[in-house]
Amino acid sequence: MTDSQKWLFLTFTVLMGWLLYLLSPILLPFAISAILAYLGDPLVDRLETLRIKSWQLGRSWSVVLVFATLTLLLIAVLLVIIPSIESQISLFLRKLPDYFNLLNNDFIPFLRQSLDIDIQPFDSAKLIDVLKNHWQKAGGIAATVIGSVSRSGTVILQWLMNLLLIPVITFYLLRDWDALVANVHDLFPRRFAATAGKLASESDQVLGAFMRGQFYVMIALGLIYSTGLWLIGLELALLIGMMAGLVSFVPYLGSIVGIVAACLAALLQFHDPMYLVPVAIVFMVGQALEGMLLTPWLVGDQIGLHPVAVIFAVLAGGQLFGFLGVLLALPLASVIMVLLRHIHHRYTGSGFYSEDYKL
Repeated sequence: MTDSQKWLFLTFTVLMGWLLYLLSPILLPFAISAILAYLGDPLVDRLETLRIKSWQLGRSWSVVLVFATLTLLLIAVLLVIIPSIESQISLFLRKLPDYFNLLNNDFIPFLRQSLDIDIQPFDSAKLIDVLKNHWQKAGGIAATVIGSVSRSGTVILQWLMNLLLIPVITFYLLRDWDALVANVHDLFPRRFAATAGKLASESDQVLGAFMRGQFYVMIALGLIYSTGLWLIGLELALLIGMMAGLVSFVPYLGSIVGIVAACLAALLQFHDPMYLVPVAIVFMVGQALEGMLLTPWLVGDQIGLHPVAVIFAVLAGGQLFGFLGVLLALPLASVIMVLLRHIHHRYTGSGFYSEDYKL
């Protein structure tokens, strides 16, 4: 590659990055659709080769079946889980003053006596009023979407359009996914095609391990935590359990957030510290299942991202591109890790790394 070609490639990369940054507000539905298509493509590939007697299912019917399944699952989540979580959020807000009373009257005095430090009580009145007013204005999720169209038409209309675009874009990406991948591969110069194909294959393994596996781990942990907390009688079991499961993509964050919230909820509801024991057992069982069964089985050891790298990737993605950056941070970090492995392998095999190299 000549110097002019290198500068041309660098200029193209910078311009593309700048363009993506400018377009980031409208890229969210495309990013979500690409993720859904990527998750569904392996299942479509399997169904595509399925034969029922002498009739082969084919790509189009496979896409229709997978797309219909994803749509039904989304509808089930919207109709069943979200209203339940919304009701538990309302319950949490009603009990919020009791949480602050427990914190100010019991926990802070205990810290003062034990650690001999001056901790001022929380002024909870203003925070509670803000949260309650905000939630009352929101009303319900469905009611908010419908009722706010007249009040903030442009924003809501854009939000609804993005929501409607997701299934349409997902369908077409899922139908043409293999052709799109082949076309992208054909764009690479032939002398780089073999290396690009190898890196793409490794990246696909890493992304598949992360995106499919970690998604299943998050859902499984949410169900485990919610079921365990429900069995011990905690009123906010679904809210706390699903929240802990969904943030578990950051190592240990899900269990820390979940056990703190569950302990506070248990103390407030039962007024008995002995209930902290079953709460701790629930999260210990969840962590044990994640470490010994869920992660090795569903994710494997193909990702290898250090916990500090995971936290940095999520924070950096959110800082640069908002929610879109958080959504794409770990998949991009996984691909970058594959590229760094390839660069490291090339570097250690080069003469520059050898002891015989002379400046």
